[in-house]
Amino acid sequence: MQPLKLSYVTRKLHIPSLVLALVLLIGLPSTTRSCNQQEKTSLFQFLAELTQDGDLATSWHNNKDCCTWEGITCNMDGRVTAVSLASRSLQGHISPFLGNLTELLHINLSNNLLSGGLPKELVSSGSIIVIDISFNRLDGELQLSSSTAYQPLKVLNISSNLFTGQFPSSSTWEVLKNLVALNASNNSFTGQLPTHFCTSSPSLAILELSYNQFSGNIPPGLGRCSMLRVLKIGHNSLSGTLPGELFDATSLELLSFPRNDLQGTLEGQNFVKLSNLAALDLGENNFSGKIPESIGNLRRLKELYLNDNNMYGELPSTLTNCTDLIIIGLKCNNFSGELAKVNFSNLAKLKTLDLMQNRFSGKIPESIYSCSNLNALRLSSNNFHGQLAKGLDKLKSLSFLSIGKNSLTNITNALQILRSSKNLTTILIGHNFIHEPMPEDDIIDGFENLRVLAINDCSLSGQIPQWLSKLKYLGILFLHNNRLAGPIPDWISSLNSLFYIDISNNSLTGEIPAALMQMPMLKSGKTAPEVFELPVYYKGLQLQYLTPGAFPKVLNLGMNNFTGVIPEEIGQLQALLSLNLSSNKLSGEIPQSICTLMSLQVLDLSNNHLNGTIPDALNNLHFLSKFNISNNDLEGHIPTRGQLGTFPESSFDGNPKLCGPMVENHCGSAEARPVSIVSTKQSGSKVIFAITFGVFFGLGVLYDQIVLSRYFG
Repeated sequence: MQPLKLSYVTRKLHIPSLVLALVLLIGLPSTTRSCNQQEKTSLFQFLAELTQDGDLATSWHNNKDCCTWEGITCNMDGRVTAVSLASRSLQGHISPFLGNLTELLHINLSNNLLSGGLPKELVSSGSIIVIDISFNRLDGELQLSSSTAYQPLKVLNISSNLFTGQFPSSSTWEVLKNLVALNASNNSFTGQLPTHFCTSSPSLAILELSYNQFSGNIPPGLGRCSMLRVLKIGHNSLSGTLPGELFDATSLELLSFPRNDLQGTLEGQNFVKLSNLAALDLGENNFSGKIPESIGNLRRLKELYLNDNNMYGELPSTLTNCTDLIIIGLKCNNFSGELAKVNFSNLAKLKTLDLMQNRFSGKIPESIYSCSNLNALRLSSNNFHGQLAKGLDKLKSLSFLSIGKNSLTNITNALQILRSSKNLTTILIGHNFIHEPMPEDDIIDGFENLRVLAINDCSLSGQIPQWLSKLKYLGILFLHNNRLAGPIPDWISSLNSLFYIDISNNSLTGEIPAALMQMPMLKSGKTAPEVFELPVYYKGLQLQYLTPGAFPKVLNLGMNNFTGVIPEEIGQLQALLSLNLSSNKLSGEIPQSICTLMSLQVLDLSNNHLNGTIPDALNNLHFLSKFNISNNDLEGHIPTRGQLGTFPESSFDGNPKLCGPMVENHCGSAEARPVSIVSTKQSGSKVIFAITFGVFFGLGVLYDQIVLSRYFG
């Protein structure tokens, strides 16, 4: 399941039932009378069905007046009007006896651990207008009362539970004519989308059904919801096209269908009807075609997500008529042409521009640099060329910059411009600046707040530059796939926040420095709880990280020219999850201290000159999932009674002196005896042959002597 996309407009337009409940509670009169015995009994029956009550029993039993109990609100007549017990770690079932509270208006039991079903008595109550039971463990099918009596329920929030099955039939919902907001997202509902909401609940304004297993087409009848403002049905298995009737719901402010299997083109004449639209999210579908020119008529549009589709063509210049735009997300499509045709200077409110993995060409347009509020700019994996323009230093709010995998030149110029953006925390500029020299220390400074730096796959020459030593907050460093030479500088241990180091596939030399064994964040420590402005992708699009802390703690020195032994002090790096020292010229034995790195998941020591035996204690690394010691000079038994026994033969290949069941060379006394017996038999045969040959040879000589004496005697 993908993380929820919670943006500025989504937060503003999405009105959860909990918020509505709080709004409706404002102005309720304070209690002036004690609650009656019947109401108290109903509340105690609710308490009796809880297996964990969050100390409510102590509080409630110590006071006779239930209107003073925690989480209980009464009106002036002493009748219970609200049960508000969110986030109390309650466990057990929701009691149907709450339905006996005849003047109950609001129930909020969200963010607990409640299980079982939702009692029909609550939904069919003649008084309750708000029910919020979100973020619990309620399960089974959603069963609503078939009663035809008036039901005043306005807000029903059952999101983030374990409900299954199909939605109740349309006849069941017909009695909920007052329903204003329904949130059933993040459950496991199946079947087709309900088609009856607009007729049964004409006041419906918010409908959220995301993160379920709904399938089939979008029902055209949703277009008859004249009051509908928020429609969110993303992360399901919907197919087909957007029905034209849907756009008759002209009050829509948020239309969200991401991560389905929808297809077709975006018809301009439909979208112009949604003049109130502030957020459009159709990402991660199969839409094709161009963005219609009429997009410019959506003057209230603040967020546009069309990412991960099959759309193509140039961006319409009319897009900049949407001067309220805050987010433009168009990554992973086939858009092309030169961006210079779009005047971004009209988008003064723009904060995020994501055009990654398209086919845009030409130079990065300088009009983007007029977006003074921009804090995330991602243009990576396109066909941009040339140098960064000086105007980029105007982006004083810029925090996230990703321009990798283009054909940009002059890395020195780029870094000199970027250093003026003091708020930069993430710079991803790899796969550019091919065969240029790494800028030296006297040229580059700044980047005081940088957390992530990627200058990989550039074939840069030179050494690891000293200006990196000034980046005191740097946590993640990608310098792999360059041509850097020389040793790892000792100042690297002064980077107290650094926990991900990938300098593999360079030409670095010397011994592995003791300074690396002093890295504080590789010894222990937690990473800062920060969030990227945009996800950082790793290994293509296979992995994405929303926070720096989601990255593993890694030391990758593979494919260099390091010599000497693996330092015994490597055992100090107790926080390491991945250690790669492969394809170097390291010698000596595998240090016992590696066996103490209990969190290690990846260990690659292949293609070196290591000798000696494999430490038995490596079997104690129970989290180890990737292991490679191939192509060394190791010898002796392979310890197989543990974790090492789970790895294939290829993990041990190229060590002719190793023996064990997973390699060709078997060893041990049981296997050795037949070899010695065979050898003994072979030796015995040779002895017998020699004796036999000698006897026959002697007899032959004697016979010859007898015969010759007869002839020559």
